[in-house]
Amino acid sequence: MEKNTWGIIATWRMAFDGISEGATQLQNQHPASEAVITSVKMVEDYPFYKSVGYGGLPNEDGVVELDAAFMHGTTMALGAVASIKDIANPIEVAEKLSQERFNSFMVGAGAEKWAHDQGFEQKKMLTERANQHYTKRCRETIFRGLSPYTGHDTVGVAALDTNGDICVGTSTSGLFMKRPGRVGDSPVSGSGFYADSDIGAATATGLGEDLMKGCISYEIIRRMGEGMTPQEAADSTVNDLEEKLIKQYGKAGDLSVVCIDKNGDFGAATNIDNFSFSVATSKHPATIYVCQRDGKKTSYQVATKEWLDAYQARITAPII
Repeated sequence: MEKNTWGIIATWRMAFDGISEGATQLQNQHPASEAVITSVKMVEDYPFYKSVGYGGLPNEDGVVELDAAFMHGTTMALGAVASIKDIANPIEVAEKLSQERFNSFMVGAGAEKWAHDQGFEQKKMLTERANQHYTKRCRETIFRGLSPYTGHDTVGVAALDTNGDICVGTSTSGLFMKRPGRVGDSPVSGSGFYADSDIGAATATGLGEDLMKGCISYEIIRRMGEGMTPQEAADSTVNDLEEKLIKQYGKAGDLSVVCIDKNGDFGAATNIDNFSFSVATSKHPATIYVCQRDGKKTSYQVATKEWLDAYQARITAPII
């Protein structure tokens, strides 16, 4: 690792403002942990990102249940929460739990009580807009006897600081219209995230039930540790898991990943079109990329103004 090397990468366009702020922190030699928490919180706090935090989409009972995780790649400390309600920033709770020797993964009412006792901000996380989405989905699917399961975009952020420490964090409201208590890959170590400062970090987004079947984030780090570049590790891991899923089930859900290594090099892979990610490093300005898949390889181009305008129009459009 060269002196003053740093980097930060995240799933989706929604993380761009956060990673831009995190990049400034890293450039000023703040720790990777701070950059990750800052980046994730900015997504959690924005109500129009309907798959994370405030404004996140609810379960089938109309309740917003949130999952989050944090891992420090040098100490291996990790913390996670799942199925918690009305906590403003679950990523902060997860990071605090990573400092605990025991009880570092907590769920439901127990996690909420601990968060309350620790003084974390309480906030009603179901917005009127999210409730409108819920009502519309019920009308279009459940009331007609159809499956409601779509929408599952996790924000995952991985950062490398100038001291060589690598951290990763995730946050999500999970699968839209999920059963109460359902948990996907996002807070699960090795699936939704993994970090090892000797190698790198990876984080995933997509259908958690399928991502967990491949322990996808850990597998990317394992392959990077064996000499693959971040891009090679990301592509090969996504391809191999997709092939196994199709062989077993005849189909595979959405599988998308981003990763960064100890040198600040990064990679991204997906089995869908229009997966986007945000990245900034000491060698690369803050950029939003849009991915396409060509055979077994993922390519990506800088998001155009037209794409960005369409994205903003879509997430803020009236719900009819």
